[in-house]
Amino acid sequence: MKNLILCTLFLAACTDTQYASFQALGSRHHVICWSGDTVIYEGISTGRVLSPKDSDGWQFEDEKTGKLVEVSGNCVITVL
Repeated sequence: MKNLILCTLFLAACTDTQYASFQALGSRHHVICWSGDTVIYEGISTGRVLSPKDSDGWQFEDEKTGKLVEVSGNCVITVL
């Protein structure tokens, strides 16, 4: 019961963005990045897309290759 109350309070205090981010944990993401008008990467992640503190880019595992991908630049990341 105590955990349910704490969880409810946590979710009530979240902004829409924080709540959406929490819901996206473990979800696949579509990632597309451009250099100017040219698409330089497009793919699907197997799970969460991370932005490390010491980086201006994104890291994730590519669904097709199973490899770690690190991208930087103008990227749009959407939850599938």
